[in-house]
Amino acid sequence: MKQRRWRRRKKPKERKPPWIVRLLRRRGVRLSPRGEWALGWLETLVFAGAAAALIITFVTVRMTVPTGSMNPTIVPGDSFFVDRISYYFTEPDVGDVIVFWQLEEVRLTSVQEGSSAHQAGLRAGDWLVAPQYPDTGLGGEPVPSRRTLHQRIEDAQGTELEATVLREGVGMLRTTLSVPEDARDLSALGINASIRQVRYVKRLIAVGGETVRIDNGRVYVDDEILEDVADHTYWAGDPRMRYGVDNTNVPEGHYYVLGDNTMDSYDSRYWGFVPVEDLIGAPFFRVWPLNRIGAMNGYFWSSRW
Repeated sequence: MKQRRWRRRKKPKERKPPWIVRLLRRRGVRLSPRGEWALGWLETLVFAGAAAALIITFVTVRMTVPTGSMNPTIVPGDSFFVDRISYYFTEPDVGDVIVFWQLEEVRLTSVQEGSSAHQAGLRAGDWLVAPQYPDTGLGGEPVPSRRTLHQRIEDAQGTELEATVLREGVGMLRTTLSVPEDARDLSALGINASIRQVRYVKRLIAVGGETVRIDNGRVYVDDEILEDVADHTYWAGDPRMRYGVDNTNVPEGHYYVLGDNTMDSYDSRYWGFVPVEDLIGAPFFRVWPLNRIGAMNGYFWSSRW
């Protein structure tokens, strides 16, 4: 009969105190058990918050769509996660639904006396960019992004720049600003402003270097019908539309985007192009409403529509 050997049980490893407690101990600070417990929880919360911030900044972000501009692909109230990683390594494909930053409003809060803006007659309360008003802007065109705003000012250094603002009770006002040689932003023009950016979600239609045109409801890219949206009819009859109504060259480093709700979408037809630097990512998993939960936008073999 075999003799059974008894193994000595290993003593469980003593759990190390939280990092912040060990640091305090090295500095000669002694805490009560309750104090160490509280600091342990604080350390956990700090690390969890930092991890969440990193994920939101570089990995994913949750977004809820308030409008119907992407019907029926994305309906008002749909909530989904946005993939922020993939586009660090690859470029978006034409036909993808993408999320990007859009300059929603620029409203002047003050104008420095004697400045270029003051001499041009601008004043606090004027809108340089107003929601759903593509007639506002600089250089005779809308301003879809911060980058575009700054680039227009830099390009006009030492010259004059046309500005179209919306003034409450008056309507649209056009004026001309003298741009200093070293101007790079609104402050150089004597303007302090409240600036708001929002996330937009649209479908990518054309990229920099391509030509886009909407003809009889069909989208043509480089004079060929875009197969990804060939089953959709795009309206181009609003007089405020100025991009893609005729042959339009998409600038290098920019995207041309449209909403799937082709008759009711505030998109590139009105305000122009998205700088590639303002790309956030792509929707990949819908979490609300429950009856529509699941992968989307071509992820995990899902439909792109």
